[in-house]
Amino acid sequence: MLSRVKFLPRFRPLTPIISRFAMSSVPYQQPAHKLTMIPGPIEFSDEVLYAMSTPSQAHTSPEFVATFQEVLKGLRKLFKSSDPNSQGYVLAGSGTLGWDVAGANLVNPGDNVLVLSTGFFSDSFAECLKVYGANVDVLTADIGDVVPIEKVTEQLSKKNYTAVTVTHVDTSTSVVSDVKTVSDAVKNASPETLLFVDGVCSIGVEDLEFDKWGVDFALTASQKAIGVPAGLSIFYASERAVNKALNREKDTTFFASLKRWTPIMKAYESGSGAYFATPAVQTITALKVSLQSIFGESLDSRIQKNAEASAKFKQHMQKLGLKILPKSDAVAAHGLTAVYFPDGIDGPGFLGKLAAKGFTVAGGIHKALPGKYFRVGHMGHSVDAGHVEKVADAIEEALKESGYKQ
Repeated sequence: MLSRVKFLPRFRPLTPIISRFAMSSVPYQQPAHKLTMIPGPIEFSDEVLYAMSTPSQAHTSPEFVATFQEVLKGLRKLFKSSDPNSQGYVLAGSGTLGWDVAGANLVNPGDNVLVLSTGFFSDSFAECLKVYGANVDVLTADIGDVVPIEKVTEQLSKKNYTAVTVTHVDTSTSVVSDVKTVSDAVKNASPETLLFVDGVCSIGVEDLEFDKWGVDFALTASQKAIGVPAGLSIFYASERAVNKALNREKDTTFFASLKRWTPIMKAYESGSGAYFATPAVQTITALKVSLQSIFGESLDSRIQKNAEASAKFKQHMQKLGLKILPKSDAVAAHGLTAVYFPDGIDGPGFLGKLAAKGFTVAGGIHKALPGKYFRVGHMGHSVDAGHVEKVADAIEEALKESGYKQ
């Protein structure tokens, strides 16, 4: 088997072995391959990939309606919402589509929006909202830190804001923001202001209490901690967010319209087929399987397990004398870690050595830190399959081969 992996000419049996550390419950096993240890797309279980190989189904067939119904009910558990007037959505698209949904349905031209920026993706959310005519103010955190809550409160006293956005985990920096603290500040200073949460790299690995924390709109995507191949934009809206979208006077989008999608999602969740645009049948089927796995061990247990794996990985990096980008454990995400290259180490060369050992990790994308750091994803299936420990060992080995000395 290994001799056929032509893209790994230096593959050695000691380093990665793909996802064969646990017995598969389906008649499918992934072939040997380079492990994708980036913060999404992540590695996927055999069960999830097998679910995508189902024969074609009509999107309004009884079988698929039952699948989609289970998925939409599962979103209530995933986002921790019991409010029957809130609504979950699954659309064909990437996490970025969630930004467009927020901008097109919940923001009007001329509305003030406050963006709390902890990195590249926070800033990109701001740019998206500007496209829809929002007047955007950005509070930018120091690199590796979050925006001080005092600054948020102060800024909220200066203007009436339609919405505040917080990126729960900014994948560019591996910084996690305290959504509850931000929500409390917003509710105290401006209770009419909507709270948008970008949870692309947090849902399924960090705790998010949608109802309890008063979130109005949270978005994520399938290919990160939820553990499904890319292709699904997943988001959740509060009752007041849904009502605002449904009562919007002027449409600024067709496909991303909550006016059009809300009755479709409600129909599927109630067990009836409906049609506006064709859903991604196979990927939603895989999402059902992944959610079953998540809830089978309990969401809280999964979050705790990911936190423990994250702590071990970060400790390993620090024992090697490496510096992680987040300034403290309190703001360090559990699903990925951004690590500075040591002085004197050629970044591309180091990443090439990791690739030769069978691991793909991500370079840094923060505009102020070009070529200064790399990012390792450690969430979902890789935590269960033992990949996190193996990539940590490979990093240590690649550093030694690069001439690194503590």
